[in-house]
Amino acid sequence: MKFLKFLVIFLILSSTVSCITNKDLVYIQDKGTKTEGIQINEIDSKPYRVQVNDLISIKIKALDPKLVEIFSTTNSGGGGQTEQELYFTGYSVDSHGNIRVPVLGEINVLGFSVEEIRNLIEKRLLAEYFTEDARIYVTVNLAGFRYVINGEIGSPGITYIFQDKVTILEAIANSGDIALTGNRKDVEIIRKNPNGYEIIHVDLTDRALLTSPKLYLQPNDYVYVKPLKQKSWGTGTTVIQTVGAVVSALSLITTSILLFRNI
Repeated sequence: MKFLKFLVIFLILSSTVSCITNKDLVYIQDKGTKTEGIQINEIDSKPYRVQVNDLISIKIKALDPKLVEIFSTTNSGGGGQTEQELYFTGYSVDSHGNIRVPVLGEINVLGFSVEEIRNLIEKRLLAEYFTEDARIYVTVNLAGFRYVINGEIGSPGITYIFQDKVTILEAIANSGDIALTGNRKDVEIIRKNPNGYEIIHVDLTDRALLTSPKLYLQPNDYVYVKPLKQKSWGTGTTVIQTVGAVVSALSLITTSILLFRNI
């Protein structure tokens, strides 16, 4: 009788401790933050600063296209380019922080934003080669928003998204969502900066994330989704799985004890 009571208490405690609760799975929960009129604050998202090995896409246009043909590295055509094409046609930032542009030569862009690079190129073109009447138009973009995601995620690996800004929620959705055994309360973003690397901890279950600068990724971020402790325990992710695992373990222990007594 005592063993039966012990078994019931043990099963209850195991199921409450080992299984994954709804609070561990739901994104953007209200944890005491104000939920009315909440807005994503894009002002807090600082512009990305170009780093070594980045790929930059530069397009120079003018009222007369023939005037700027010499500045182009590709044949002008319609449609976007694939990431493979951009690798061969984009401007790679070398170890000194320079890119080599036809006619203009080497330009140092290390630590510049894409807007600052655009202004720099426009000023040089107008100062050295063209007048205002040429109607020079320059566009500068990163050649795809690149990030790496790993850990308890549906599709880990290197991903390119062709847009200027990406939130961590978009990146996770684009990579197949976090597995049941993934820790949504402590996702790590490993980010490179001029002084080295920094690790940013993000709680995806907290609605306060929507007004935090942590919401936005930066190009070349490494996102790591850590496993929950339940995965290492191996007791299951639901109550049914946990109870089944515990019952199996107890059955094995009981059988072993009975066999040992009969020896």
